[in-house]
Amino acid sequence: MDRDRILLTPGPLTTTLRTKLAMLRDWGSWDADFNAVTARVRASLLKIVHGEQSHVVVPLQGSGTFSVEAAVATVVPRDGHVLVLDNGAYCKRAARLTSLMGRRCTVLPFDESAPVSAAAVERQLAQDASITHVVLVHCETGAGVLNPLPEVALACERRGKGLIVDAMSSFGALPIDAREVRFDALVAASGKCLEGVPGMGFVFLRKAILEGCAGNSQSLAMDLHDQHVYMEKTGQWRFTPPTHVVVALAEAIAQFEAEGGQPARLARYTDNYRTLVDGMGRLGFMPFLDPAVQAPIIVTFHAPGDPRYAFRSFYEAAKAHGFILYPGKLTQIETFRVGCIGAIGRNEMQQAVHAVELALQELGIASGEPAI
Repeated sequence: MDRDRILLTPGPLTTTLRTKLAMLRDWGSWDADFNAVTARVRASLLKIVHGEQSHVVVPLQGSGTFSVEAAVATVVPRDGHVLVLDNGAYCKRAARLTSLMGRRCTVLPFDESAPVSAAAVERQLAQDASITHVVLVHCETGAGVLNPLPEVALACERRGKGLIVDAMSSFGALPIDAREVRFDALVAASGKCLEGVPGMGFVFLRKAILEGCAGNSQSLAMDLHDQHVYMEKTGQWRFTPPTHVVVALAEAIAQFEAEGGQPARLARYTDNYRTLVDGMGRLGFMPFLDPAVQAPIIVTFHAPGDPRYAFRSFYEAAKAHGFILYPGKLTQIETFRVGCIGAIGRNEMQQAVHAVELALQELGIASGEPAI
């Protein structure tokens, strides 16, 4: 194969050659040139959410989950009470890490095929005054559901509760405006819709809560308040930064801005989504979600009903044709997932559908039609 395989996953993603080439230089972690890259990245990130006046952004080494854990530990006091809105696997992960850090945690469950309900959130907040913070996963990629961030944010604001948003798979593609939506913390990462490489998360923290975050975290490495104070004072990261990841992200953001920013990225991903769903539909595949609640980020499909289908062999056949699919995250029914994000467009999505068609033929499966 004369090209890298296309990653149809929720991250890491396929990146451009320009982004890859940015990693071919070594950087000193305390050097002024590298500090300037960090400062430029932070300023660019704030612009994406229009948060220059209201928020700071704190980068952190590690995967996106590191930053979700850091945000909860930094923002929620040790005697705080967190309400996690749960309609999927990543919500459950947020609840688990909240409990592991010793914070009181209540889970408000919803069906994994439907968005969370802001009205249900408001009822829960009215019933339990001890809740201090709410955690929302903006795009729950376990199934691909888009959750109603503005409505949940309004419910939290009305009740005087803090809101922590996991925007891992939505930031940079779906609109988020800090001037219109109040959140205490919003978490994203380098290897998602900005189309950088994995290895760095970042957390937007509302300036009004910053002072109150001092001393909340029980972790040295994940204390975002300390990270912010040190970075403001020195321009440097407290501990060894992922230098190659940071410079790759700076290059990816330059391409993001040249493409037209968030609206242009959403338009391309939406076109990818439509191309995928139309093509897979012609092969008999059925999406799990109602289109009305589907984000154009990753699509969950029902597995084919043919008894010859097994995800591992299907995966390997698609991989041999140049495309990496993703297993399902649902527990009740068999599914698989196909991402629409990354440095790809309509041509790659059409090729992906063709690769799936070839995989079915090789496995002797006549149609992707599910058993249901």
